[in-house]
Parts: sequence; C-alpha cells; structure tokens
Amino acid sequence: MTQHVRQDPVKTTNVLGLRVAALTRTGVVSRILGDVRDGRRGYVCVSGAHSVIECRADPDLARIHNQATLTVPDGMPLVWALHGDGHGWAERIYGPDLMLSVIDASQDSGIGHFLYGTTPQVLDQLERNLLRRFPGARIVGSYAPPFRPLTPEEEDRIARLIDDSGAGIVWVGIGCPKQERWMAHMRDKLRAPMLIGVGAAFDFHARGKLQAPAILQRHGLEWLFRLVTEPRRLWRRYTRVVPAYLVLRGMQRTGLRRFPVTSQDPDPMPHRIQS
Repeated sequence: MTQHVRQDPVKTTNVLGLRVAALTRTGVVSRILGDVRDGRRGYVCVSGAHSVIECRADPDLARIHNQATLTVPDGMPLVWALHGDGHGWAERIYGPDLMLSVIDASQDSGIGHFLYGTTPQVLDQLERNLLRRFPGARIVGSYAPPFRPLTPEEEDRIARLIDDSGAGIVWVGIGCPKQERWMAHMRDKLRAPMLIGVGAAFDFHARGKLQAPAILQRHGLEWLFRLVTEPRRLWRRYTRVVPAYLVLRGMQRTGLRRFPVTSQDPDPMPHRIQS
C-alpha cells in the first residue's frame, strides 16, 4: 500500500486577485513529484503579468488559476510582488526551466511524461531533444491538437490516449489562456496525477527558439526582448499588459483598490475550452 505524505501548506500572496505561490524552483519540483508519486491529482499554472491581466478581464479564468494545485510566478513582476509581501525566498519559476528540472529529477523514477500541444514535427524534435539530454526519462506519448475547439468525441479520444499511455505528468504547451482552460476542463477526465502548462517551452526546447538573455530576465525585461524579436505578434499584448499591470498593482499596494481572491466556481458546468 502506498503511503501518502501530506505536504506542508504553501505560502502565497495575492497579486491582483490571483493566489501566487512563494516557492523556490527546487520546492516546486519536489511538490510536483511528491503529488505524482502519491497519486494526488491537480494542475499547475505557470503565470506571468500577462496571465494576471487576462484574469482581471475573465473571472472564470481567475478561478481556474486559484483552483490550481499551484500558480507559480513565471515573470519577475510577480516575484517582486512576492518579495514585497514578505516572501523573500520566492524564485521565478520559468516554464521552460521548470520542465527541464522536473524531467531531470524524474529520471529513472518510472514517471511517464506526455507532451500535448504544438505540431507533430515540433513534438518529434522535442522528444528527441529531451531524451538526448535526459536518457533516463520516460516520454510515453504525445499529441498535437487541431487549431480549433475540440468536439466531445475528440476530448474522450484524447483522454483515452493519455490514460492508456500511463503518464504521470502531462505537459501542456498551447499558450495562455488556452492551456489553463484545457487543464481545468480535462482534469477530471484524466488519470494522470499532474497537468502542467508551460506555454512556449515546447518551441524553446524543440527548435531552439531565441530566449531573452539572463540579465534581461533578472531585471524583468524579458517582455521587451520578446517585443523586439516578435513585434507584429506581441505589440498589442504588451502595450496593454505592461501599463495595466503597473497601474493596478500600484493601486493594490497603496490600498486604493482591493482585489479579492476568488476560487469558488459558481458554474457547475465544466469549463469549455478551445484547443
């Protein structure tokens, strides 16, 4: 009989209504693998300022984040918010690095990893790159969903595919907010203990997509690097997200506005998602 070990509660802070976890990357990896070994089912949201602002516009998305096993800070503005609220040990949990750390720590453990997202070509290259780097890892399957809403029949077929693979962790790389909606919607359909949304990590690790230099990441300027490298795709996002986050967080810190954390879902129907 498997002995389930209860993990200590995670300290969090309220960032514009999202409950963000104060942990180190080592601590996040330990908790994820502990939940997988003990069969505790959940999902992890790896979120930055963009996610926070999306949640301000969509209360259902905010509830999805607050119902997660962990919502961790993938961005220095959220790390600074944690530090400012007294959690000085908290680290940035960068999605691509978290993926590598978890897969590395799970080598030779028997834990299987399933890759969900992007295209068949990217998935093939991603699997090859991961196994070359972590030969003791188990990649037990992958699936590239269509770029449209899934039908109920497709959802059931995908759930059977993932369940039949025996995966312990499902990595979801379809971008925010689609991946968070997918995890919340599919959570009860899947036996895999842990679902983790890591956004562009698939492209970074498969195709060597250019990442911001570490010094820019440390100073919270990754958004500027991405804007310069992908201006046509990202300029609308960042001209909206950056000012909105700074203004709203300033109002929260000075007490001019309250942002209550909402985790109860008033709608008993499953979250509908697009792939």
